[in-house]
Amino acid sequence: MANLLETADQTGSFSTFLKAVNQSDLASTLNGEGPLTLLIPTDDAFAKLPEGTLEALLNDETKLKRVLMYHVVFGDVRSQDLAEIDEAPTAEGSVIAVDRSNGITVNATRVLETDLLADNGVIHSIDGVLMPAIVAGH
Repeated sequence: MANLLETADQTGSFSTFLKAVNQSDLASTLNGEGPLTLLIPTDDAFAKLPEGTLEALLNDETKLKRVLMYHVVFGDVRSQDLAEIDEAPTAEGSVIAVDRSNGITVNATRVLETDLLADNGVIHSIDGVLMPAIVAGH
């Protein structure tokens, strides 16, 4: 089985996320032993960001790392786990909210596909880019 980033690359719909990971020097962290759970925005999700937002993040490594790590949850959190929890701490340090009232959402962002398994964790694709409050407020 492939690691998280190899698995993400194989799907073909996470190229923007992977570009950001490579630019931020987080690849070794995300390819580590794990297990980690990645909530990866699709390329379409990144395309929905307000104009200039992605470029600004790519030019600010500190903010970029915070945003990327906000999409990482420690442990192997699969769809059945998401169905039972209300929140999860992220590697960025903040907590994300999980809701199941209308499908599974994370911070009101819809989970599109679940349980893409990798050697060192699991990936869930999401239809939006999650922004930690400390970045969204600036």
